[in-house]
Amino acid sequence: MASGTVQHSVATATLADLLERILDKGIVIAGDIRIKLVEVELLSIQIRLVVCSVEKAKELGLDWWNQKPMALAEDSRHLLPSPLEGFEERLARLENELAAQRQA
Repeated sequence: MASGTVQHSVATATLADLLERILDKGIVIAGDIRIKLVEVELLSIQIRLVVCSVEKAKELGLDWWNQKPMALAEDSRHLLPSPLEGFEERLARLENELAAQRQA
């Protein structure tokens, strides 16, 4: 080999190969966005993105899709308290107390 020559090793990968590798190993993308005006923070956004296969996610303990989220549960009405829950009972109690005070 002559001095001064450069050898290049070019490895080509198809998009499918690249995607398979990313899903197999996993990739984490993290970033913070902050908007300040005169040293006053107006907006702060933290972004955390994990891209991996389902098997890899389960290995990492990320299996939130297996549990049924409360907000999307069909029977979530009894899980999440209603703002009006107990309102009628409270109203009746207050009306009774008011009536008792007027009679006294």
